[in-house]
Amino acid sequence: MRHILSVTLLLVIVMTADATRKKEKGKDSKAPVDCAEWKYGRCVPTSGDCGAGVREATCNEHTRKHKCKVPCNWKKDFGADCKYKFGRWAECDSTTGTKSRSGTLKKALFNADCEATIKVSKPCAPKPAKTKPAKKGRGKEN
Repeated sequence: MRHILSVTLLLVIVMTADATRKKEKGKDSKAPVDCAEWKYGRCVPTSGDCGAGVREATCNEHTRKHKCKVPCNWKKDFGADCKYKFGRWAECDSTTGTKSRSGTLKKALFNADCEATIKVSKPCAPKPAKTKPAKKGRGKEN
């Protein structure tokens, strides 16, 4: 009986020490860092060119990784962290076959390094061809 009691007591002590050690280890990695200005990098998708990813944040010698998401319909050169207000598309330039518009910076997310104004262009859409209306029939033709 005494042997079982001492083994049980020893087991409880070992489990308590292990739990305390894990708790302290977790506190160390999640401890708040006194930092005035964090600098955030771009969101880098974990696979492919869009979807869930990771953004690195640095301040002095501290580095953290944050979860982020790159929209799959976002293929712009200026990135998803720079938000711009765009004007109307200009008329089609017949020499280049493109039309362009400019945008001014509205918001920079995560302290992103964004240009104050940008100019984007895209190919001119071909003029839609006129189509004849379909003939209305009365069913199967034999």
